Amino acid sequence: MKVQRFEDLEIWKEAREISALIKEITRKPDFSKDFKFASQITSSSGSTMDNIAEGFDRDGNKEFFQFLSIAKGSNSETRSQAYRAFDYKYINEAELNEILTRTEKLKAKINSLMLYLKNSDRKGNKYT
Repeated sequence: MKVQRFEDLEIWKEAREISALIKEITRKPDFSKDFKFASQITSSSGSTMDNIAEGFDRDGNKEFFQFLSIAKGSNSETRSQAYRAFDYKYINEAELNEILTRTEKLKAKINSLMLYLKNSDRKGNKYT
């Protein structure tokens, strides 16, 4: 399948699922009372998918690469915040492990796409 929209990207779909999972977890009573922290972790997980989308629609490999780098950083921020949520007893070990596994897989896929873009001769619509 040819990727024509950011919604076609597997990494965007996975980032969206992680963002929805994080939002669901932050609705837990104890977590939702910590509004600032709940907002931080939902923002970082949302930023991951948003930067993938924005970079894709910039139409150039260099810009897409830059936005993927930002998305990867936001994904790592979500991972770090998951550890804090576990330490604060807002999530259990199974929830932590799910977040860690999913964010680590997403990071690997983002890295793969970044490597592809870096080595690609195709520069995107902006450069054709």
